[in-house]
Amino acid sequence: MLSPDPLAYKDAGGARSGALPGFSLLACSGPEAGAFLQAQLMNDVRALSPGHWQWNGWLNPKGRLLCLFALWQRAEHDFLLLLPDFPAAELQPLLQRYVFRSKLRLAVEEAFEVRGAIGGPAGAGTRALALSDGAVWRFDFGGDAGARELRLVPRGDGEPDDGPGFEAEWREADLLHGLPRLGADQREAWTPQMLSLQRLQAFSLSKGCYPGQEIVARTHFLGQSKRELALLEGEGMAAGGAVADAAGNSLGSIVSSAREGSLALAVLQAGREPGTRQAGAAPAREEPLRWGLQRPA
Repeated sequence: MLSPDPLAYKDAGGARSGALPGFSLLACSGPEAGAFLQAQLMNDVRALSPGHWQWNGWLNPKGRLLCLFALWQRAEHDFLLLLPDFPAAELQPLLQRYVFRSKLRLAVEEAFEVRGAIGGPAGAGTRALALSDGAVWRFDFGGDAGARELRLVPRGDGEPDDGPGFEAEWREADLLHGLPRLGADQREAWTPQMLSLQRLQAFSLSKGCYPGQEIVARTHFLGQSKRELALLEGEGMAAGGAVADAAGNSLGSIVSSAREGSLALAVLQAGREPGTRQAGAAPAREEPLRWGLQRPA
């Protein structure tokens, strides 16, 4: 179905728009969809209401993150997982194992293409509210580093105004705000606290049981998290690479990178001394993470 204005997602306000082909969408709908997600995911799904979204994720029983995503409640018993790195077609059968007799349906959502806009005026209204623009849905992904919108556009409805390197620029903005991008080699490697996901309000300490909840709660209440997320600028950085201090002492490793390896998120020892870092064979420096991407806000 075409929107009334097929090109409504394009901006007259100076924003650059483009496709985000790495994203995929997984729908969870039915009378027991909310209860199922509440039991499986690390954030409090009951805090949502129709039209609103939050950061959320799925952990293994050891409290390690399998995937991180935006969860949108688009209607009373209808949810959509907006997945940046974990293909929906792979996640669906993994979650399906736990459905049992629950009255719900998990399905890859193919009605929309995922696109984005960077720059232009800041988003209006509640930042955790998805806004409708005809048949296009708009999500405010902006933060201190600038305005951004993620958009769900009916498939085949107009052509994105792709700029060169748009998806790479989007990824860079994610990392600047401390939103880790987890490739397949980084799945099940980190707890939410190691990735400093409290900055994004992406997990709950009070919602009750879910896979990995005991580890997450124990880490928080016993103060056992000795590692945290850091932003690095350097050269040739890639996921899995080692990070050390100037004396060669190990500090941690890189989770994800952008800008052809000159920007990276790394999990490093908490309480480390300031100074020059060594990322692989090249020097790197720590920079402050930007704020403003936490939701709800």
